[in-house]
Amino acid sequence: MTNLDGTDARMLMLLAENPRSTGVELAQRLGLSRNTVQARLAKWETAGVLGSFDRRVEPRALGYPLAAYVATIVDQHRLDAVVDALAEIPEVIEVTGMTGATDLTVKVVARDADDLYKIAGQILRIPGVERTNMGLVMRELVGPRMTPLLARLAEESR
Repeated sequence: MTNLDGTDARMLMLLAENPRSTGVELAQRLGLSRNTVQARLAKWETAGVLGSFDRRVEPRALGYPLAAYVATIVDQHRLDAVVDALAEIPEVIEVTGMTGATDLTVKVVARDADDLYKIAGQILRIPGVERTNMGLVMRELVGPRMTPLLARLAEESR
């Protein structure tokens, strides 16, 4: 992964504001050459700076209005197999390894309460999953975001 600078941060904030911005438009707004903008975009692509496009799709739009976090305790000898099995469940949209009492935090989406019950059962049936504890997301209060960090970097580099 490459470290971003203030120009990168300003460019990413413009893209966050309007993801369809062209290289020419970005260059004009930032006072850069089109080649500089294209080179930075190419560098980000190669370095894996930008996440996949599907992260922008809201599960609600796909018919999954419910979300829950499943705290999962796992037999450590089976951790890799558990993660692989979780990745096979389409409604599992994120798995994070944790320190502390929980081994994995699994974010799932569901169509309704019955669907959520079925997904919880799928997770519990995975060999190596010892215990789970689910918390239903009532409302997302602060969603995933990078703009405040980009703004800080852009400001610090001026």
